[in-house]
Amino acid sequence: MSRRSSALWASAVLLAVLPSVLLWIDSLLSEPEDATGLYGSVTMYSCRIDLYVRSWDSALRDFPLFSYGGAPMIVLGFAGWYASLRKGRDRLGRIVARSAATALLLSYLPQILVYALDSRCLDPWSAVGAMDLYALVPPILVLLAARPPRRVSVRRGRLARTAAVVLTVTATLLVAAGSVPPGKVSFDSELDCAGFGGGTVEGLRKEEKDFLCRVRGYGFFTTEGIEEWNESSDRIVLAQGHHLCALAERHGGDLGAPAVREAPHASLLPALATLCPSVASWQAAQETRKQEEEAAYVAGKERACARHRTHRPRIKPVRQRRATMFTEFWTIQGWEDGYEGRVPDLVEDLVGSEPGALAIWAADEVGHACVTVESYSRRPPLETRGWKEVVEVGYESPKGSLTLSDGHGRRVTGLTTAGPGHYRVRVHLRGRELVDQVAYPPDGAVELLIMVFPGRQKEPVVHR
Repeated sequence: MSRRSSALWASAVLLAVLPSVLLWIDSLLSEPEDATGLYGSVTMYSCRIDLYVRSWDSALRDFPLFSYGGAPMIVLGFAGWYASLRKGRDRLGRIVARSAATALLLSYLPQILVYALDSRCLDPWSAVGAMDLYALVPPILVLLAARPPRRVSVRRGRLARTAAVVLTVTATLLVAAGSVPPGKVSFDSELDCAGFGGGTVEGLRKEEKDFLCRVRGYGFFTTEGIEEWNESSDRIVLAQGHHLCALAERHGGDLGAPAVREAPHASLLPALATLCPSVASWQAAQETRKQEEEAAYVAGKERACARHRTHRPRIKPVRQRRATMFTEFWTIQGWEDGYEGRVPDLVEDLVGSEPGALAIWAADEVGHACVTVESYSRRPPLETRGWKEVVEVGYESPKGSLTLSDGHGRRVTGLTTAGPGHYRVRVHLRGRELVDQVAYPPDGAVELLIMVFPGRQKEPVVHR
């Protein structure tokens, strides 16, 4: 074995393990990071084939011979080469060494060739990393070490010529790819996102334009853009969108499937329905199912309230209304035009008022109440029998248009029958103890009887 070959083999092994050694030394010298300071990141892949190349490459690197930069493979190749030389079988030794080098080259070259053959693969990284090229050095040194000494000029072997051609072509493609200008990012008017006509982008279907509008936040989607894709070209965004669409289609359009939700380009999911019919159908089915469940939920509560006996007033009211009303914030609200949003303080945690605004307790934060509203032209007799709480407050009506509203859009109108002026609001309650005692009270547990009638008294009165 010549001194030249020994130096090349040693250099190949040292260069292969050097990055791993430096990383290990750095980990020993560095301060351990606080777990609260760690964060995750998602790589934005810009070409479809790169997803498969990286998956194959990751699986290959897990094989022990390819660990530590391929140093075990180089040592194995050296052992076979050296043993063959000792036996006088130089040709077999060269085959063993070149096979080891070729295996290493095949594990690194596909990733570099992907960058060169498709300029879209350069978008997230902007250039092939130095470590990608550095990884080629050890196997090249192995090829040089396995060459026999040449005392006279002889023709190069087929493997050497092939390697030279591959490396030359790779370098040429990398230079060409680096000179490719970035893809076009179309503007709002070019895509006609507002739908006024006059768009200039050609060669795209309507759903592809709508998808780009949604991703960019153009037109009607000004508050819904996906910022991290702002600098990516139209071609890249559409390629990633179509790939994500194909992935979703394999799962029936289900955006909640783990493979779809955890995809590297999953940030495009909010806009995918505009590009992918199967996703749009899945979302429509989900919305229909949600509406059916909500309708069934509401119907169940309304049936429970309907089972309560209708209140029989002692004097005839101007109007009587019954409604099942829902809340997600403890109370149901009453407002007049122009006074929306006011939230009065409650008296005895039951009812409160301000000019143009009324608030009535109805649930323990989230729930429903069976409500009866009665409007009178004069003060009705006091009723306390059968009610746990009865509280009366004054109310000033600026416009005579008081309307009760709940969180589901239900409205009860016509409370202030005498128009603008001063009123009294008497609220009767039973069932509060049921919702306070259990997490899931029975349907229709809370009953409210609300009487509204003219009266100038302002002070609240607690009747019970």
